[in-house]
Amino acid sequence: MIIAIGLGILIGILSSGSGLGGGFMVVPFLLHLGKEVKVAVGTSFLFVFMVAVSSLVGHSRVGNVDWKAGTLLALGGILGAQLGPFLLEYISDQNFKRIFAFLLIGTGLWLFYQSRISL
Repeated sequence: MIIAIGLGILIGILSSGSGLGGGFMVVPFLLHLGKEVKVAVGTSFLFVFMVAVSSLVGHSRVGNVDWKAGTLLALGGILGAQLGPFLLEYISDQNFKRIFAFLLIGTGLWLFYQSRISL
């Protein structure tokens, strides 16, 4: 339980500070449109929220939701998500873009590696 909440906090911090909570394509698009980093990240969460609610309903209908695990992760995520916007206030747009790129590349490499293991 503590590990799930801790992981949720970490994911909440990373998600709320980067927009990776499903809107990883929304943030670069909004930046391309000239939005400030803080506005792009905040706006991506509106997108993520609406899509997440819809996805939850769909997955719930077919029994693909572990409510206990999801709730524990969400508890940590809710706590962590409060720290992300605060941290974002102290990160320059240039550094945010570097960190965001690093997270995307790192995630991509990890997924690629994981897919090779399961072959």
